[in-house]
Amino acid sequence: MNAIAKTWIAIGSINDIPRQGARCVKNGKMTIAVFRTSDDRVFALEDRCPHKNGPLSQGIVHDGCVTCPLHNWVISLETGQAQGADSGQTKSFPVKIDGTTVLIGL
Repeated sequence: MNAIAKTWIAIGSINDIPRQGARCVKNGKMTIAVFRTSDDRVFALEDRCPHKNGPLSQGIVHDGCVTCPLHNWVISLETGQAQGADSGQTKSFPVKIDGTTVLIGL
């Protein structure tokens, strides 16, 4: 479950994120991947697969998940949890949409 956001940061328009794709934003040294599904749901995960730190932002978005481009681990966009027989989790962040503006909770 996502932690309660302390600060909401506007990162741009939902239209800046391709459907079934991602856009990256920096938070200090951390890169956060912001994903948009085919039905316009938006999620944010640290851009690191829990397996070998692969760039999730470069993966394939499908069925509420993203598949890591390095070793095909499937990660839930909602929870950051690895799916199937794989185990591990990447940090997830709360997201909200205000009009067309995407905000990430940090």
